[in-house]
Amino acid sequence: MTTGRAPKLSRSTRKTQLGMAQVLSGHRRGVRAALLFAGPAIIASVAYMDPGNYATNIQAGAGYGYKLLWVVLVANLIAMLFQGLSARLGIVTGKNLAELSRDHFPRPVIWVMWAVSEVAAMATDLAEFLGGAIGLALLFDMPLLAGMGITAIVTYALLLFEGRGFRPMELIIGAFVGTISLCYLVEVFIAPIAWGEAGAGLITPDLPDLAALTIAVGIIGATVMPHAIYLHSGLTQHRALVHDDRERRLVLKFSNIEVVVALAAAGLVNMAMVMMAASAFHSGHSEVAEIETAYHMLTPLLGGAAAAVFLISLISSGISSSVVGTMAGQLIMQGFLRVSLPLWFRRAVTMVPAFAVVAMGANATDALVISQVILSIALPVPMVALIIFVSRPDIMGAFRIRRPTQVAAVLGAALVLSLNMVLLVQAFGIDLPGLG
Repeated sequence: MTTGRAPKLSRSTRKTQLGMAQVLSGHRRGVRAALLFAGPAIIASVAYMDPGNYATNIQAGAGYGYKLLWVVLVANLIAMLFQGLSARLGIVTGKNLAELSRDHFPRPVIWVMWAVSEVAAMATDLAEFLGGAIGLALLFDMPLLAGMGITAIVTYALLLFEGRGFRPMELIIGAFVGTISLCYLVEVFIAPIAWGEAGAGLITPDLPDLAALTIAVGIIGATVMPHAIYLHSGLTQHRALVHDDRERRLVLKFSNIEVVVALAAAGLVNMAMVMMAASAFHSGHSEVAEIETAYHMLTPLLGGAAAAVFLISLISSGISSSVVGTMAGQLIMQGFLRVSLPLWFRRAVTMVPAFAVVAMGANATDALVISQVILSIALPVPMVALIIFVSRPDIMGAFRIRRPTQVAAVLGAALVLSLNMVLLVQAFGIDLPGLG
């Protein structure tokens, strides 16, 4: 992803670029060589562990126990497919999804796509920014607005590392991802999980009522993220310098492995969130639907360690995902409009909705869940565009996706569209059979 100026690359970035060149030329092999290509999917995976996931997963587990775990699984499989296709687009074409949309679609379509994507970016930042602020406010017993101010300062400071090349940011985000994953590994050991019920919920599709449908759409909106689909293509477009199709195939191989591993880890974290909420709240406290309430109730139910670990993971999630969300917003605007805003201005603009929600006294967790539904409704725009581009031989050449992958992508997009349409129909007061 470009920033509009020639950056002074860090030592780690230069070393990684040199190492990748050695791997592509056949002079370096092994696991450590493969790790040089890891980074883009790790950054993208943060979008699948952001505070919006906390809100929807707590509601899913508290309200329905383990019954909505299958939604998390399906959403994660769709996410793997589309993140893999996004990375493929950037590696093969050297352009990101927003740039290709600008080059190949009519101008009115471009403006609509950009507007929808900007709304999605703001909804994304609302969830991420609020999550980090809630965590800090709970940890230090401070007003939510103060937590938001600290989150703003920290995220802006971290964003400055983007100017040093890709590797420092990948390492920073990787550290946050590791922290979140470790926290939920601890939570699974602390919480008394009913593994048999969890297994059944994972493989048995069930939507008991309309509220479950709303949460299911929110889970998909929180898991398959529009800005992550845009961003992944930008993170891979210039990362490894390839010279021929043989090298492209090798880079694609490493990319696909990273996508599966990174998104599988994110999926397990989401499942752990639902299982922790189901274990702690479903029997006797199914009304728990807010992050703050969940935190305060974890101490008497599972102990202080569970509450502390939950808070650490929430703060890590909010800060890291807010950084990634700002990176995505910058890429979307540059790609569609060829406009590059100063980083501080972009950060300030995307914070406005979050500050407005808090200033108006709105419930923070409700705002998080609503933001995820907005994301789910915006999601078909990049999904459909991505399917079109990766299927075109004039754009992808020999690397266009084959029919089985194309069918899987269309079915995934159709599932998301169908859930969105059901939600909108219900929003207009039209009852559907079985979901009254």
